Amino acid sequence: MTEYVVLIVGDADRWWTSMSMKERHEGYAEYARFGEQLAERGHKVTGGAELKSSTEARTVQPGSLAIIEGPYTESAEQVGGFYQVETDDLDDLLECCKIIAGLGDAVQVVPTVSAEERPS
Repeated sequence: MTEYVVLIVGDADRWWTSMSMKERHEGYAEYARFGEQLAERGHKVTGGAELKSSTEARTVQPGSLAIIEGPYTESAEQVGGFYQVETDDLDDLLECCKIIAGLGDAVQVVPTVSAEERPS
C-alpha cells in the first residue's frame, strides 16, 4: 500500500468565526462520512487531526534561530487538518476527497516518501 497525506487547505478560522453551530455540525457530519467512506472502500486511515487556528502556530524561520508567532507566510489559506491514509487505489481516494472539497476547502493529496526511497 502507498501512504498519502490528505491536506485540508482553506480558511480554517471560518469554521469558528463565521459559521453557525448548525453549519459546523453539518460540516463535521461530512467529515465523519468521509472517514466512513474511506473505511468502507478499503482505505486505511493511520493518522490525522484537525488543527487549531493558525494564530496559535509558532514558526522557526529557515536558517535562523528566530521563532515567530503565527504561520510562516501570511495567507488567507492555511492547512486546517490532515489525514494519513494508506491505499492501493489513489483514484478512489481522490473520489472520496470530493466529500470534503464539497464543504468549500481545497484538498491536496500527497504521497509520502517510503523508507525504501530514502538514501541509506
